[in-house]
Amino acid sequence: MACRSCRSGLGLVTAESSFLSHASRRSLSSSSSSSRTAIAASQSRASRPAPSPARPSQQARRSLHGTRQCWQEEAGAAEDGSKKQKKEGGFSLRKMVADKLVSVAGNTAKPYLAFGATQRMVKACASQADYTITRDERRNGLLKLTDDGEEIGTGGGMWHDDFHLLPTFSTWAHVTMLHMYLLVVRMRCMDPEAHELWQGQLVDHFFHQAEDKMDNVHDLGSRMVRQKYLRDLFVQWRGVLMAYDEGLVKGDAVLAAAVWRNLFKARDDVDLRVLAAIVSWMRSCLKNLDQMQDFAFPLQAESVFKWPARSELVLVDLPARGLEGVYSPDPAGVAAAAAAAAAAGTVKS
Repeated sequence: MACRSCRSGLGLVTAESSFLSHASRRSLSSSSSSSRTAIAASQSRASRPAPSPARPSQQARRSLHGTRQCWQEEAGAAEDGSKKQKKEGGFSLRKMVADKLVSVAGNTAKPYLAFGATQRMVKACASQADYTITRDERRNGLLKLTDDGEEIGTGGGMWHDDFHLLPTFSTWAHVTMLHMYLLVVRMRCMDPEAHELWQGQLVDHFFHQAEDKMDNVHDLGSRMVRQKYLRDLFVQWRGVLMAYDEGLVKGDAVLAAAVWRNLFKARDDVDLRVLAAIVSWMRSCLKNLDQMQDFAFPLQAESVFKWPARSELVLVDLPARGLEGVYSPDPAGVAAAAAAAAAAGTVKS
């Protein structure tokens, strides 16, 4: 819509054009019936200089919405609309960040956002139980093997030192999949389309990392051999999802059994305190991920792994309330319990 000055300028132009057209129609209607008179009149009119149209004013020559007044009116309208929106809806830093992410993550940008975020997540998951095997160790025959024939590398950190897991490819893969599972559970809270996109990108990055480790660390140059191991690894990933899902639903005992089978390969010498600490740590991570907003998940998802699982040992070592008084530290109580057991015949004297 044009401003008042533009509309007045356009009105001048319209008035001038209508006046000229009316004058020309009147001159045509006043011509004589005689052909000679008409010709003479037309020749006399042709010999006369044509009246020059009135020159439009400076305001009329300006383009639509090109005057200073228009600019001022538009700026005032925009400022009034902004004040009205701010008064009605209100603004906050969280809302601004969320709106910015929504505007950036359009239909075309969503795959790129998921690609970058899941790549960073997988790197954080894969670094938890990482290990190395040097070429000198392989060349000089210094590599050690497990009973199953796995190559043992050089590792370090909580999963290798505190939880006594060997730095092998199997340990690295299952620790990584354990962390990935926690992220997948949070991704299930998204809408189905976003969940499928994010989980697919997460799994793709993991298998790219696994194939790269097979090639560069374990010197598996044959792509056919790598694809065989990757298919087996995918079957294990599917089993991990089902086992941990069952544990989340049925309770901590079932979840601890799933961790024992997958991560510790059902070893007999596993410390039960470690299993309890890992289960408690998984519950804690899931709680923190559940409290995370959707717009913050791509930016802060891997931050939940900063709390190490070994810190849960302090909580595990605390006696449960239901067991208070059952195990008495009093020596007299211990002696009385031993005497009762001997009388029952369960302990030989």
